[in-house]
Amino acid sequence: MRIQDLLSLSTRMFRTRALRTALTILGMSVGIGTIVFLVSLGYGLQALLLEQITTSESLLSLDVFPSDSVIVSIDDLAVESFEALPNVIEVIPAATLATQGTVGDSTADATATVTEPGFFRLSGIKLLGGTFYEEEDPGRILISATLAELYGWTETTAIGKQISLTAFYRGNLPITDQSAIEKRLDLEAKKDITVSGVVEGEGLIMYFSSNLFPEIVTTEFTQAKVRVKDSESFEPVRDVLAQSGYSVLALSDVVDQANAIFNVLQIVLAVFGTAALIVSAIGMVNTMTITFLERTQEIGIMRSIGASRIDMFFLFLIESAVMGFLGGVGGVLIGYLGQIVITFGLDILASQLGGASVDVFKTPLWFVGAVIIFSTIVGFVTGILPGRRARKLNPLDALRYK
Repeated sequence: MRIQDLLSLSTRMFRTRALRTALTILGMSVGIGTIVFLVSLGYGLQALLLEQITTSESLLSLDVFPSDSVIVSIDDLAVESFEALPNVIEVIPAATLATQGTVGDSTADATATVTEPGFFRLSGIKLLGGTFYEEEDPGRILISATLAELYGWTETTAIGKQISLTAFYRGNLPITDQSAIEKRLDLEAKKDITVSGVVEGEGLIMYFSSNLFPEIVTTEFTQAKVRVKDSESFEPVRDVLAQSGYSVLALSDVVDQANAIFNVLQIVLAVFGTAALIVSAIGMVNTMTITFLERTQEIGIMRSIGASRIDMFFLFLIESAVMGFLGGVGGVLIGYLGQIVITFGLDILASQLGGASVDVFKTPLWFVGAVIIFSTIVGFVTGILPGRRARKLNPLDALRYK
């Protein structure tokens, strides 16, 4: 039998049994659509989380802290030793100060991170409004969104506002007593500063350059950002720092853990979707079995006029594969339609609550192709059993069948 004849006979169910065929394809589409919807939700949540916590440079940065178990500190000499390590291209230290900011009648205690502007680039801190400060403009600072809210500002209205800032620190006063080397004094420095930008953060936190208070000389740092050359240099540098007694953390560890969790989540969501696909596949097997019974006499006639056994086998395989393919295409469309409806609802909810709209769905193109191929294979498999029965059927028995 010619290929065009096989295709013509295999697709005639759209004309002779249009409703039943359409319902069978719809059942397959619902199962595929469920998989597309759920897996796209998993990919979207993963992408949304990683976009919030990572930048390309932050993934190649190490957070170095003094260890609690080993007496080591991060000072200027330690920073120089970090910079001298192979494949280290940048080291940015940061110190912590206790501060108090006053705006009108509102006074708040905040923790200040004193560091260079490059710290934000290596930390992956997101700017919600305004701009990052520059070292040549020491009179400007960054504040967290929580601190801005405490002062009654939004992410945009906080820009350019003035804060009367007091920084508290410890100073050294040498004395002549032979029994002591130095005496510790509590000191404070005050200055009016301007808010340059608002960054993400739930705590009462602010950031400014060391040039803001030149009278405060930092001799020890609470942490340092170490930027390595590439991913191959990451672990060697990390091992050297850890062996030196420092506590080393990396944002990439958090990303790896998040990816592992979302991979499991995607598998779980895919299993739920596959359950719906199995139900629809069973319905497709039932449809193909009924089709075989209805065409038994036709099979006998085609065999009598010269059609081969393999022609009968391929007749059912092609028909079921076509329905599986159309079910996959329809499933992708149903999945996308569900995403559009949910996204539209979330946008309306976000606008009513004053939040920003987000896209919680992400569907990779390779996944779309894989789903359509998978549904076609499922359809192909459901046609094997009735195809084998048609191939083994005796022409005389088929002609006598009623």
